[in-house]
Parts: sequence; structure tokens; C-alpha cells
Amino acid sequence: MAGKKQTLSFEESLGRLEEIVRHLEKGDLPLNDTLKLYEEGTGLIASCSKMLDEAEQKVVKLKKGPDRSPIESDFEDENSHDA
Repeated sequence: MAGKKQTLSFEESLGRLEEIVRHLEKGDLPLNDTLKLYEEGTGLIASCSKMLDEAEQKVVKLKKGPDRSPIESDFEDENSHDA
């Protein structure tokens, strides 16, 4: 697998992470293999986190402005609504 860099989707990355966790929870792998899986898992976590951050930045909430036309606000603004 050396030299191959393929980009996994969020769902594929999450599935691989779950597979890694199952292997690590068994506890029957040699130390070197365990470390390799742990390293792969931390990379997948970072990748998933980045994908989630990018998705969150794309999410906007449409609200009606004073003239009843839609205005965009950041997703984070939802926590500071007046209702």
C-alpha cells in the first residue's frame, strides 16, 4: 500500500475507523500491527474531523429579513436566536 494515497469519503473513513476499533479491541495483534492501525486510525479521525468542519462551514440558515426576503446567517447563529 506504500505510495498509494486515495481519498476516502466520510462514510468510508468512518467504516474503516470502526473496523480498526474492532481489531484493536480484540487485543490479539502484534504490537507493530497495533501501532500501525492506531496511526491509521488517528489519521482517519483527523480527516473526518476536517470533513465535518468543512461541511459545517457550508451550512447556512435562511431567515426572513425585515422586507420578508431571505437572508443567510451562519449555522452557529442558531444558538443565539431570540425565541
